[in-house]
Order: sequence, then structure tokens, then C-alpha cells
Amino acid sequence: MANKAYQRVYTQLEAITKATVTLKAQGVANDELAVVHGRLAQVVKTKGDMVTLQVFSGTEGIPTDAEVTFLGNPPVLKVGEGLSGRFFNAFGNPIDGGPEVDGEERQIGGPSVNPYKRRQPSQLIPTGIAGIDLNNTLVSGQKIPFFADPDQPYNQVMADVALRADVDKIILGGMGLTNDDYLFFRHSFESAGALDKIVSFVNTTEEPPVERLLIPDMALTAAEYFAVDKNEKVLVLLTDMTLYADALSIVSNRMDQIPSKDSMPGSLYSDLAKIYEKAVQLPDGGSITIIAVTTLNDGDITHAIPDNTGYITEGQLFLRADSDTGKVIIDPFRSLSRLKQLVQGKKTREDHSQVMNAGVRLYADAQNAKTKLENGFDLSDYDLRCLDYAKDYAVKLLSIDVNISIEEMLDTAWKLFAKHFSKAETNIKQAMIDKYWPNGD
Repeated sequence: MANKAYQRVYTQLEAITKATVTLKAQGVANDELAVVHGRLAQVVKTKGDMVTLQVFSGTEGIPTDAEVTFLGNPPVLKVGEGLSGRFFNAFGNPIDGGPEVDGEERQIGGPSVNPYKRRQPSQLIPTGIAGIDLNNTLVSGQKIPFFADPDQPYNQVMADVALRADVDKIILGGMGLTNDDYLFFRHSFESAGALDKIVSFVNTTEEPPVERLLIPDMALTAAEYFAVDKNEKVLVLLTDMTLYADALSIVSNRMDQIPSKDSMPGSLYSDLAKIYEKAVQLPDGGSITIIAVTTLNDGDITHAIPDNTGYITEGQLFLRADSDTGKVIIDPFRSLSRLKQLVQGKKTREDHSQVMNAGVRLYADAQNAKTKLENGFDLSDYDLRCLDYAKDYAVKLLSIDVNISIEEMLDTAWKLFAKHFSKAETNIKQAMIDKYWPNGD
């Protein structure tokens, strides 16, 4: 932080909106922090000597002669091994009762890793969830969101992924978490004895929404320290990006910017890309993989937030409730990992792709049988077997509460094929059937 002697102090505001103040000031940089009438603020716009500051807790009660002190630097995070196992707020201050972290100050929100230093992702990240590992395998350095309705247990899935993923560090960025959500994450990590590999940055619903905008940058600054400086495999979990985008829209609306689609700011695409493009596979083995939650409004995937997200990310994981089994599943039809072929059959067993394709195709046949049933058509013996298989497939493989290795997932799928279908009906290559069909029948 700048020495007090060099801090610039002003006392004349030109304009005040619900979230911002504007004043004349010189030598001020974008993103620089300031204190306005005792409240923390950040520079969001400079034009000549006119500077606009976003006041995190809102501007209510700020007078036109309020004292404004520029702190001389943008938000920073102290990085070091001491981050591990700790919970911080949007400004990188501890909220777990522990001490301040000793370490080197790093400016948050810096540029992404130089493309020249990037490598094609090739390391598998298993999560224990078959709807992901079997059908939409994740690769280190990938960026992929969960699309979920607000009533889906997406935070539980994020915690499960955090505890099961085979990585060196997990960085959680929680935006607009309820107090219950925050305590849920904290208790989950503590009771699993996994705190030492998890770093959490949390903004709760009780704190100003605008503070959420700092959370992804804080999380990714910590991630870059562990991935770039320490060559570690880092998984970043961001929840919920819809609340992040809502905070962007609050700021832009209060600055009287003309909104774009769905009342989102015109900068939404670049704001989201700036976060997701931090995902990287580095040549020395370090990596940053980003899994984010984007909650949907009534399942609307065309809304500006999921729509823009889909252009940036490498697929999506779609959570939905399965009406036949009551389970929450990873939907095999609407989910997609665009990088899965980089590891399937290469870092996993040779039959992976064939089993995945057969499993989803037979599940699709079950959906067709269901449509015939709903429309009053007679069902064939094959249709009935498909419907039975679909229930088994949802419970034993697609459900988010399944926690098994990829090898066990493949073996489970073979057992389901043998239980419900003939070898020919699976359309799997004969060589694979000869090798993997259960019980040698």
C-alpha cells in the first residue's frame, strides 16, 4: 500500500450514482483502490482527469465533499504456502479467525499465461462421478461450466468434485453464497481432512454484491501461484457465475451504461473470457482447470450468461433431476466435454469410447421408448428392456452420488449391457466384446 505521505486526497465529488462517485483527479490508474468517505472503492473508468470509482458497499449517505483517498495500487493478494487450508473474503483478508498470510504481494486480475508457454491438455482429472469421468471426461487445463437450475444441489456437487479430484490444490471462489452454503463447504472440507489442499475465497449474500467481482481474480491469482510458481495441478471451482454476472450488471446499470441482451452489460463476453482464459496446461506440469457453476433461469440456456459462456468454454456439464429415479444426474444428451478425446483410451482403458457411445445410444433408445409409451404406442420387447436399462444406468452411473474409479465405471457399464441386451444389440466391436463381456457368456 502506498506510503501515507504519497497518498492523494481529494474532497470534491462531481457526481454520485447508486454505486459510483466521479471526481477530478490526476495520476490515477484503472483498477486502483481508494477509500471514499471511509468506504473501500475501486477505479472503474478514467477519461482525461475525470475518474469514476465503484464504491463496494454503495454510496448512500456519501456527501459531495466526502474525502477520497487513492491508495496507489490495485487489489493485491499475498501468496505463499500459508494460503492452504484458509478462508478469505473478496479482498483476500482471512475470515476463519486465523492469522494474516505472510507472502509476496501479487496484483490480482493480471494477464493470462503467454500462449507460447501453453501446452495441449493431456492429463486426466478423475472426479469419481461417472456422468463426468465416463461420458464427459475432464482434462487438466480445461474450462467447463455446470449448467444447473437454482434448485439443483450444485454446491454439493462442487464440494464432491473438490474432495474427489486427483489434483494438488483446489481453489474455491464462492460468490453470493448463503451463510449455510459457506458453512457447508467449510464443514465438508474440514470433516474430510482435506483442508490442507483447499484455499477458499468467499463473498456471502450478507456482503455487497459488487465485492463478488473480485472473487474470481483472487481465486485465479492464488491458482497461478500454485500452478506457475510451484508446478502444481490446480482445480478452480467458481460458484455461481450467474451471481457474478448479476453484479457486473448492477455496476454497469448504475453507471448508466446502455444494457445489452437480458440487461447484461455489453462487456459480458470479455468479462467472462478474462476469467475462463486463465485455464492452462503448462509445459512443466503445472495446470489450472476451471469448473464453474452457471445457474439457469427456468432452464433457459439462451440467456446471455450461459449463451456467452458456451462460446468461451470447452463444453458444459448439465445437471438435471431424473423423473424416473428421483436422482440428480449429469444429463448425457446436453453435457459435452470437447477435450475428452485427448484422454479417453489414451489415459483410460481401451474400451472407454466404445462403452461410452453404447451407453448413451441405448439410453437414447430408452427415451424414444418413453415417448412411444406416452403417446399410447405398443412397446416392443427391446423397448421394455431399454426402459429397465435406463433406470439402472441413471442410478448406477449417471447419478451424482456415484463415487467409483473409471475402471469400475466401465465394468459397471458392461454388466448393465449384459443384463439387458444381447451382444449384437450393443453395436460394440467384437474384439472388445470378446475381451470385456462379463462372465464369458
